[in-house]
Order: sequence, then structure tokens, then C-alpha cells
Amino acid sequence: MRRAQLSLSAVEAGVGVLLVFAVTTGFVLGNPASAGDAQLDAYATDLGAVLANDAPRHGDATRLTEVTRSPDGFDREADALANRIVRVLPENLMYRVETEHGTVGYPRPDGVAYGTARHATAYGTVTIWVWYA
Repeated sequence: MRRAQLSLSAVEAGVGVLLVFAVTTGFVLGNPASAGDAQLDAYATDLGAVLANDAPRHGDATRLTEVTRSPDGFDREADALANRIVRVLPENLMYRVETEHGTVGYPRPDGVAYGTARHATAYGTVTIWVWYA
């Protein structure tokens, strides 16, 4: 009895069609932004550690505690917070710091790799994003 066999050229053609389809699909759908880039996560974490230990311009707590304490505290410290972040981060990074009372920094664009860190204070959580400019 003879076995039915596919010709080698038919198998090669099928694999070729699948390969072309996979590559085409990759171009059409694109690549998702890689959230959680390790270097950017490290920048965000380090920035949070610096801000968590900085003294605020007003009050007797840390800078992050002051911006999470109240809307007035956020308004009072927001400009100083932004100035401190600019001095700490490398020039090629953009940032966004978000609390329940407000946000400092820039809108995070879609489709870019970014790093993130969250820091808890007695009054709420601060979320920090950084990405390459």
C-alpha cells in the first residue's frame, strides 16, 4: 500500500504563505509600547525616593506627603515639585507625577516606552511616570 504524501514544494509553499501572513500582520498591527522598561522603571523609582525624602517648602513633612495631604498643599508645592524633578531627572526624560489632588508634568503620549513607580504616603498614593523625550 502506498502512503499519500504531500510534495515538498507544496509544504514549502504553505510555510511561505504563513510566514508572509505573519510578517504582514506584524506591520499592520504594529508593536505595542513596552510599558515597564527596566531603566525607565529605575528612573521613576529613584525619582520617587528623592521626592519622598525631600523637605517641602512649607509644612513639616516630606515633599510627597505635602502634595498628597490636601488640595491646598498640592497647589502650594506643585511648582517647587516640578522644579525639583527637572533638577533630578536627566534632560532626555519627560515626566508625569499624579496625586488625587493634581498632576505635575506632561501628558504621557501613546506608543512610547515608559517607566512607572508608585509611592504611598500617609495621605494617598503618588504615581510617577517617566519616558524618553
